[in-house]
Amino acid sequence: MIAKAIKTDKYYEHQEIEAHLKNVEFIIMAAAAPSHFKDTPIHFTIFLNTSDELPQDIKNAVFEKFLKDYNIKNPKELMSQLMPVGFSMSAQDTAMPLLLVKPEDQRSIPHVLMHVMDFLADSDEFTETKEHKLTGWSYKYNS
Repeated sequence: MIAKAIKTDKYYEHQEIEAHLKNVEFIIMAAAAPSHFKDTPIHFTIFLNTSDELPQDIKNAVFEKFLKDYNIKNPKELMSQLMPVGFSMSAQDTAMPLLLVKPEDQRSIPHVLMHVMDFLADSDEFTETKEHKLTGWSYKYNS
């Protein structure tokens, strides 16, 4: 089976992003890590719906909670900071969050600042990613 790239139909504008994120607590995304990362086959990105600078103890507690809640083990290469995030629509049901690293993307794609935790790890909870190399994301809403 060959996985096809996710085709972006359009990017959300600033106003659409704000409306889209209303009541969103966080978004968790899983993608296949490069194959040479045998011990950490999944690339996780967690988008916290806040633009606040989080103290280190809060970052640590939130990260530990994600590891426990999603049965994530062997985390490596953690980046935890405010980052620009855009949102694209495709054939999927929900908008895909896009971590905008390149300056040209930050200039050309509408975005908001979110606290992002990006890392490599392993988990048996994400078989679609681990075994089939599929990318997926899930939104958690405030109750």
